[in-house]
Amino acid sequence: MSTLAAMTAEAGTGLRMPLSAHLREARTRASRAAIALLVGVAAGYLLSDRIMDLVRGPIEALAASRDASLNYDSVTGAFDLKLTIALFAGVALSSPVWMFEMLAFLAPGLDRREKRYTFGFVAASVPLFAIGCTTGFLLFPHMVELLAGFASTEDSTLLQASAYVDFILKIVLATGIAFVLPVFVVVLNLLGALPARSIAASWRIVVVAIVLFSAIVTPAADALSMFLVAAPMALLFLAALLIAWWHDRAVARRTASASDPVTED
Repeated sequence: MSTLAAMTAEAGTGLRMPLSAHLREARTRASRAAIALLVGVAAGYLLSDRIMDLVRGPIEALAASRDASLNYDSVTGAFDLKLTIALFAGVALSSPVWMFEMLAFLAPGLDRREKRYTFGFVAASVPLFAIGCTTGFLLFPHMVELLAGFASTEDSTLLQASAYVDFILKIVLATGIAFVLPVFVVVLNLLGALPARSIAASWRIVVVAIVLFSAIVTPAADALSMFLVAAPMALLFLAALLIAWWHDRAVARRTASASDPVTED
């Protein structure tokens, strides 16, 4: 019998799993997650040159009109950058494994409602985060082009490689997190901390925040890039509002049904 099945059987009989069994379970799942992470880092290291070719693209475009290059400030700078890329790529590539191991370890301690919320949150946030990160990665060349364009064509653009990659990672992560924020809104509503009427009342603030964020991450002159970021975020906020409204209506109906007195003939 597997550890998870044993935990379920013990829960059904009212018994508790010993601390030593919890520790063995945690060690086993942590070992699997660590192995997956190491494999992901190795794959990321092998792919680091191709990733750097994509990252170097905007610099090569700048070099067509001015003196522009990517520079390393130390002897080990190139190797350190490859390790950084390998680490982030490894975390991303191995995320299905370590997320599954984490959820499988926590699942036996959750009740049915908590499991539904937890797995629903993960199922919604993971693809949205991936879409947001992809959007950020597609937008960063436009940001590099615009921000570097403030310098005169007679000047040289010498970019430190570590700072440049850190700039890209911040853009990618910020865009990914922005796409996941509506999921947090839904979770807060399901927990009773944020009613739908409060979400609806703040729609003007949300729209302004979306427009400002879109303008920051898409500083290109064309409005199409800004629209391509703002439109999905606005639709996600609208979907979160509709889910919260539906949930509040369902709770209100259940409360009204429970409070109605039972009339007998």
